[in-house]
Amino acid sequence: MGARDLTPGQVAYREAGKVPTVPPWNPANLTAFRRRPLEYLADCAGKHGDLFRFHVLGLPMIMVNNPANIEHVLVHNSENYDRNAPLFRVTRPVLGNGLIGSSGGEQYRRQRKLMQPHFRPGVVLKFTGNMTDEIDALIDAWLPRADGDQVVNVTDDVGQVALRIVNRSLFTAAVGHAAQQFERDFAALNEILAGFFSMPFPPLNTPGRRRRRMREAIDRMHGFVSSFIERRLAGEEEADDLLSMLMSATHDDTNQYMDVEQLRDEVLNLVIGAFETTTNAASWALYLLATHPEAQERLFAEVRTHLGDRTPTYADLGQLSYTRSVVEETLRLYSPAYQTMRHCVADDVIAGKRIPAGANIYINSYLMHRHPDFWTDPESFDPDRFSPQRSAGRPKHAFIPFGSGPRICIGKHFAMAELQLIVAMIVRRFRVLVPAGQPPVEPQPLITLHPKDGVRLTLLSR
Repeated sequence: MGARDLTPGQVAYREAGKVPTVPPWNPANLTAFRRRPLEYLADCAGKHGDLFRFHVLGLPMIMVNNPANIEHVLVHNSENYDRNAPLFRVTRPVLGNGLIGSSGGEQYRRQRKLMQPHFRPGVVLKFTGNMTDEIDALIDAWLPRADGDQVVNVTDDVGQVALRIVNRSLFTAAVGHAAQQFERDFAALNEILAGFFSMPFPPLNTPGRRRRRMREAIDRMHGFVSSFIERRLAGEEEADDLLSMLMSATHDDTNQYMDVEQLRDEVLNLVIGAFETTTNAASWALYLLATHPEAQERLFAEVRTHLGDRTPTYADLGQLSYTRSVVEETLRLYSPAYQTMRHCVADDVIAGKRIPAGANIYINSYLMHRHPDFWTDPESFDPDRFSPQRSAGRPKHAFIPFGSGPRICIGKHFAMAELQLIVAMIVRRFRVLVPAGQPPVEPQPLITLHPKDGVRLTLLSR
């Protein structure tokens, strides 16, 4: 093929430069990544810029850390970047072919179109009663432990609330011990998968104790979800919940329902997504308010002014602008879904650099949300940075806690409502404080971003 026969894209690719590469086999780099991956990647970004190639123990990745380039990958050229990437291949045994883990293509588009109508704000408002009921129950459980020296494990307690909320919304059910086992199984899987991602040897399908633990946990989680589906299919119960909505949804072109396996995968994805991300984000939000008492009192004043003592509704959330800013600033600093990957299908060019077919693209919102070109004093907790005045002119893709484009989190509206209600209702009833002598909570980058060892606070009744 002569130069005259090349397409404009092929010409651009041929003329583009190479992506800068972090030396792959430097033992110090390998050690730094394993011990403190976030700090290691931030250091690489400082040295190599917004686009560089690095290796995770033999797996080559191209870091993309600029709003315009992230928008190119996730939105404008999203068809060229599917999820057939290491992060999703590792988690696929858990997520199956649900929306989170699906690599993409026509199957994903059909599923997304089928499910999207059931996660719009007009539907989410139906489930805010579940949220406020469970948050009230948590507050009642905390009241006897307030005004003393008792330390509350916020992460554990909020995690149980988040799981009860998603279970009630999906299944109209309180599931007790089964939900607690689900929580333990997911925590175990998170550790196993994160450990494999930092040391991908031996393969996860290698027989042994790790493989057995993983398989047993997955089987129990599948059984947890399948039991509800089976009872519903057998006509043993009826309910107006998300599971019923999904079971009755049909594809426009065929009028067919989801098959049972696909339904199980989608429901499991929803349970995991709603439980895991809400637990971590709410824990971080309460911790940040405890360490920033002036922000906590300002939020309290807003909630008391607009709500008084009554139970909030979905419509009230639009009046709680500072509360929303607190949640957004929490998600900026500690987005639970802090990393994603894509697989480049065909040769591409980003910022004048060649992106070859087959490349693994890595996007880390922990770094993007701290990029000094787009965030002033990025390590500080400053909810006012999300005011309309200070947000004006900021690139949309400088803030991506829920992703973007066709793969944006389907549960975004559900999650934002739940987080705002948790923060507003708890701070209205308690002043949250960091126990004396407790060291700062550090982020723990597993598959999702955890507060290491959980958040523990003391409570004072208001």
